[in-house]
Amino acid sequence: MTAVRFAPKVPEITLMFWVLKLLTTGMGEAMSDFLGNESVPLAALIGLVGIVVALRLQLRAREYRAPVYWFAVMMVAVFGTMAADGIHDGAGLSYAVTTPLFALVVGVIFWRWHRSEGTLSIHSITTRRRETYYWAAVLATFALGTAAGDLTATNLHLGFFDSAVLFAALMCLPALGWWRLGLSPIVGFWAAYVLTRPLGASFADWFSKPHAQTGLNLGDGTVSGLALVVFVLLVAYTAVARNDVQRPVGADA
Repeated sequence: MTAVRFAPKVPEITLMFWVLKLLTTGMGEAMSDFLGNESVPLAALIGLVGIVVALRLQLRAREYRAPVYWFAVMMVAVFGTMAADGIHDGAGLSYAVTTPLFALVVGVIFWRWHRSEGTLSIHSITTRRRETYYWAAVLATFALGTAAGDLTATNLHLGFFDSAVLFAALMCLPALGWWRLGLSPIVGFWAAYVLTRPLGASFADWFSKPHAQTGLNLGDGTVSGLALVVFVLLVAYTAVARNDVQRPVGADA
């Protein structure tokens, strides 16, 4: 039986996409830490309910809608951070263990996705099964990025700012590979997508954490609030401009 197809459910990759992606990564890090410091049970409730509601809205939509899609990304960022930190703190596992563990999870999801659908292209997200793989990959990459960012900042003692610089440099590699070395745009996209998580989270921690932790001591609540305001404004602009809506294609790209 042929899967029911719908309009592409994810945005076109533009500069605004990367700006919002980086913003959600930092915001997810700061919000998760802020909520966790206030109340762990409350944080868990907000994270779990939020991601269920957000993904339900996204999966029920028949086409890409900026507010729905980016709300889902925001809640995945918050929940993914909580999941990574919860495994680290609850199970007492080092980031040196959880980082390769999450990398393995990401690899398995990509392998299953490609084996099932024959492509990992974001231009192919036109069926429910492909969208399910997509969001599973997104969630796993957020958890991986959280662990990787904390690994470099704490275990490797780079601090938050130097970690951000490191991941910014690494993020340039897939762009350079695509531009000059013929790297597959799909491989380049997902490599950059994974790296945006530790990049944004490291910058958020640099702004929010105390001086003793190599931060600027603005506070998780302040950074969360400022990021949320900017996020809402940019998503509102994107929803009105609609310049990130993919055109339906007849074949995978």
